[in-house]
Amino acid sequence: MNWEKFLAPYAQAVEELKTKLNGMRIQFENESQHSPIESVIGRVKPIRSILEKAKMKNVPLNQVEEELQDIGGIRIVCHFVDDIYTVVNLICARHDFTVIEEKDYIQKNKESGYRSYHIIINYPVETIHGVKLVQVEIQIRTLAMNFWAVNEHSLNYKYKGAIPLEIKSKLKRAAEAAFKLDEEMSMIKNEILEAQQMFNRSEREEGLY
Repeated sequence: MNWEKFLAPYAQAVEELKTKLNGMRIQFENESQHSPIESVIGRVKPIRSILEKAKMKNVPLNQVEEELQDIGGIRIVCHFVDDIYTVVNLICARHDFTVIEEKDYIQKNKESGYRSYHIIINYPVETIHGVKLVQVEIQIRTLAMNFWAVNEHSLNYKYKGAIPLEIKSKLKRAAEAAFKLDEEMSMIKNEILEAQQMFNRSEREEGLY
């Protein structure tokens, strides 16, 4: 397989989506509104990871394009849990790509404690041969959920997917603590936003002199 040729449309899709989603964040900020998007990052899955996942799922190489939905990935990080659903609605309302699947791991988290909202889209990439549709997975989480997930991913890598039971138990408790933090912060969201607006207004006024 020519991996460079195969992965090029995914890289293009990821870069275009990062630009568009960051554009949404900037629009909120320009209108002096709270942006539900804190940050946007993207990546194309490394070849080794594609091969490992294909092997684990018994997917032949000639079918990875259809069977693996996360070769192209976007991660959106939000401040608050309800920001996640605001972003979900904004994404689903767009007309420049098609949503094909949604997975809500916030209302129903995984056994490990993992929480996030996943959206699988078909994204049209303009190539010299015409339009090519590629699947991209968009993950939407809070800062706390992201902190937990990044560390859980590192531990999975260290233990090759077989995390010891004691550490699994601690991870699950940490996931619940992280979600409790999200719930508590959501209860004082209005006060936090008001404080941020006051600070930003003060910064702008000081910049005038």
